Amino acid sequence: MDWQELTNLTRGQPFVVERVRLAGGGVAIEGEFELPQLAQLSIEDQVFVTAFVRCHGSIKEMERIFGVSYPTIKARLKRITQMLDFVETDPAPSRTDVIDRLRRGEITAQQALSELEGRT
Repeated sequence: MDWQELTNLTRGQPFVVERVRLAGGGVAIEGEFELPQLAQLSIEDQVFVTAFVRCHGSIKEMERIFGVSYPTIKARLKRITQMLDFVETDPAPSRTDVIDRLRRGEITAQQALSELEGRT
């Protein structure tokens, strides 16, 4: 069974995977596994995201592929974006990094305290 069949069976309802079997090794793992966010999207949205990545984020190319206007592509991207949590791409600096920058005089004591308290 592929993802599309599974999505059709569940009709968009949330579900949890409870068993994973490694194809080649005969090993099965049981538990409660949440699907990755992209796998939780509808098949149509997964196709849309895949097309967007394949055309390197070119909205003009997306317009051509899907035969719709710029505002339609932007609206769909916005809707999908709202369904996804984003990974922090600018994590808070480590305590050691903050102290090292303070020692080098790159930041003030107040800035260091703010960063250490997570208030950057």
